[in-house]
Amino acid sequence: MAISFETLNSILPILTTSKFPVLLRGRHGIGKSQIVFHLGQQTGLPVVDRRASQMTEGDLLGLPKQSDNDTTEWCPPKWFKRACTEGVILFLDEVDRATLEVRQGIFELCDSRKLAGHHLHPDTLVFACVNGGGDHGDQYQVGEMDPAELDRWTVFDLKPTVQDWLNWADDNVNGAIWDFINDNHSHLEHNDDYEPNKKYPSRRSWTRVSDTLAASGYDDVQKLKTLRTTGALHHIVSGFVGFEAATAFGDYLDNYKKIVTVEDILAGKVNMTKDFKINDHNALIERFKQAQVFNEVMSEEHLSNVAKYFMTMPSEIAMHFFTNVISKGDKQENVAKNIANIYGLKFKGKSVRDYITSILQGG
Repeated sequence: MAISFETLNSILPILTTSKFPVLLRGRHGIGKSQIVFHLGQQTGLPVVDRRASQMTEGDLLGLPKQSDNDTTEWCPPKWFKRACTEGVILFLDEVDRATLEVRQGIFELCDSRKLAGHHLHPDTLVFACVNGGGDHGDQYQVGEMDPAELDRWTVFDLKPTVQDWLNWADDNVNGAIWDFINDNHSHLEHNDDYEPNKKYPSRRSWTRVSDTLAASGYDDVQKLKTLRTTGALHHIVSGFVGFEAATAFGDYLDNYKKIVTVEDILAGKVNMTKDFKINDHNALIERFKQAQVFNEVMSEEHLSNVAKYFMTMPSEIAMHFFTNVISKGDKQENVAKNIANIYGLKFKGKSVRDYITSILQGG
């Protein structure tokens, strides 16, 4: 069964206590490697990153040398010696693209935490990532991992949710791209079989679009719109994510001025939502989740404007907004104050408390 990044991150502290090797399987570009590097930041362990697909048997085992008693012993590679002398995260990427000899050499490493007589440091963790197996694994040119090989790994098939990406991307990608994906989930990545030689979007490719635009100074909407008028934006974006996603992003950018933001609602521009459909409300609610404005005690003006928006929503969306945005937050004391203050606010003669009651009573 595939699991989300949120679920994996919640169980990693338990998994890492036993030091058994962990294998992460999933599609390309979803962020498997980032999980490993993020774990390194959390634990303070440096990540020793090796591409198993580029290794020979000698790259793994090292070279023999003559010892003092006229016997030979293996002199380990520098990267492996480091994993034996200090605690690190030993990250073996693309294991299922490695040669059979390299993969068989990794057997001992996974079984006994040693290789050619050299033992891993007690604090060293072993992680690997592959594309084969799991969701659409047959789409990749990789070697199959037999039952004995898989039995040496703790295996997790990853299928991150769109929310996983939105949570991460909030501080890491261009705001217009974040809004585009928030409003067009289907363009985040391709979720069907792949046609040969056709370029498709992935989570990684959208991040690269954002990084490229930011590095060249096109980091706000107006600059992006200027780039679009020359045709350059479409060529750049399509090179990363393919024609269809680039076209959809360009069309979205043309209408970007119509997008309602959290700041618009807080400023009282509730009328901008009068023609909203369910999906439009859901997209704006997602922006509220990311903004986490209810973590701080809000002004009466802002709460009043939120109340107006809340009471113009369809009932099922309104309850979703109240339960998952207004009532949620890391700073529960501030959240409680906001709830207490918003209950009595009125719109068109009806209070928020009365509106919630009428919804719960089926009114």
